[in-house]
Amino acid sequence: MTAHKIFELGPTVLQRGWTLPQAHIAYQTYGTLADDRSNVILYPTSYGAHHTDTDWLIGPDRILDPSRYFIVIPNQLGNGLSTSPSMLAEPHGNGRNPVFTHWDNVQAQRRLLDEVFGVRKLALVYGWSMGGQQALHWGAIFPVAVERIVAVCTSARTSPHNKVFLEGIRATLTADGAWRGGSFAERPVRSLRAFSRVYAGWALSQAFYREELWRGMGYSSLEDFFIRGWEGNFMRRDAVDLLSMIDTWELSDISDNTIYQGDLVRALGAITARSLVMPSTTDMYFTAEDSERETRQMPNAEFRPIRSIWGHRAGNPVHNAADAAFLRAAVADALSR
Repeated sequence: MTAHKIFELGPTVLQRGWTLPQAHIAYQTYGTLADDRSNVILYPTSYGAHHTDTDWLIGPDRILDPSRYFIVIPNQLGNGLSTSPSMLAEPHGNGRNPVFTHWDNVQAQRRLLDEVFGVRKLALVYGWSMGGQQALHWGAIFPVAVERIVAVCTSARTSPHNKVFLEGIRATLTADGAWRGGSFAERPVRSLRAFSRVYAGWALSQAFYREELWRGMGYSSLEDFFIRGWEGNFMRRDAVDLLSMIDTWELSDISDNTIYQGDLVRALGAITARSLVMPSTTDMYFTAEDSERETRQMPNAEFRPIRSIWGHRAGNPVHNAADAAFLRAAVADALSR
């Protein structure tokens, strides 16, 4: 599950007005496409993740079953595999970095599904965190193309408090002496390490740390968890790409387009897919309260919180069998309807 394919988008006009002479989506597939193309699950990526970071949940006895479904993971723009600031040719790059939105992501994904696989209807869009934002964008922008949505630890519009977190990690990255107001003169090692530790404090709950659940993940100390679990994760990525994905996350809003013109209630009401909205009860990015408010505006949605002390990571429970089982049951329930 390490290789990936490339879908060339050609000249691409982005929502914020930039035109890229060339752009592409990196993607991977799992399972076999049915003859009638009725078994497709789309699973977009989350912040900082490549498809190989989240495809652990694909398997016959896991959350998404490739023996029954054809699962497509498109890497979001800006993540370092799909078109990203770190790989742009001049005159772009070097501080002239385009802003990618989830409108851009789902439009590119729609082309990928249609032009490569001839798929116009999705059995399910499953997404966690920024992947869940893309799932809800799909439901609002292409309502007739989506039968079901499972949106995990996410939001239809990035909340003010979530933006406070994002501005904090943006400031941490750009505080490095290597920052030159648009690009880095050298790899910002100190700020990447600091960024990772700030992220660790938000991603997991107070109870998680109080009960030292990191020990069950194979770490010998809290410092070991910070270094191997968090610094080791984010230092794999280019800092400019991390900033790009902060922009995408901060701008996430299913109503910010010419269809809904900022009317979030109307955009949520347009999501006709049968949906499960699944926040973690201890998530500090996407709170259960915010998710419940959004769910009430969706005509075919059920609010089903994950009661967990794993914070935001309850939605990506690679080390947490109980939350994984809860998500697996939810997906099975959604697909049985």
